[in-house]
Amino acid sequence: MPRHTSRSLPIQRGHAVAEDLFAAAPKPEPHSLTELNEEMAAAGPMVEGGKRAVFGEGPIGAALALVGEQPGDQEDLQGHPFVGPAGQLLDRAMAAAGIDRSRSYVTNAVKHFKFQQRGKRRIHEKPTMGEVKHYRWWLFKELEFVHPKLVVALGGTAAYALSGKSVTIGKSRGPAEFGEFHGFITVHPSAMLRMRDHDEREAAFLDFVRDLKGARKLAAQSH
Repeated sequence: MPRHTSRSLPIQRGHAVAEDLFAAAPKPEPHSLTELNEEMAAAGPMVEGGKRAVFGEGPIGAALALVGEQPGDQEDLQGHPFVGPAGQLLDRAMAAAGIDRSRSYVTNAVKHFKFQQRGKRRIHEKPTMGEVKHYRWWLFKELEFVHPKLVVALGGTAAYALSGKSVTIGKSRGPAEFGEFHGFITVHPSAMLRMRDHDEREAAFLDFVRDLKGARKLAAQSH
């Protein structure tokens, strides 16, 4: 079971992303996931546009923890992770892979919805590397409390947050190590939503399900 303290989080030495790993650490340090979430809520949005923190959900000790990029419009409105279109696709893929979402932990690298207002619509805006870096302490502390057997990075932003370096999904897709956490890198479900070709989208979905099955098997093998 991976264990970290505020002084033993996995730092990728030689990468600037590690420099501010502890910058957002609340004082005093929280001793439970509930306290951590309370500190996050009190800290306020760290990205432009965010209205409130959307916390991770799932049981402590879950075999799998899935980490996405950031909450979207529906997540911000409802206060729950992965409840919008990408979340619905994730649910379908998890079910196809034999993974019970209610027994998994689901969260995001960035805890607030970053967007631009266009009329009545709030358009998702990708967080910068600096913004992702600012949230790293929170993410790793969260995973410390959940202590999953395997952490799944959904997309490049999550992989960057977990590894501390830029990751090309096509080259890095598959098993990975995130400090002391066993990991797995795959695509974010929103990538499939942007595909216009039906056959391409269906093929990508099957590949995604295959990845999740692989992650499930690796988690089952972890001790």
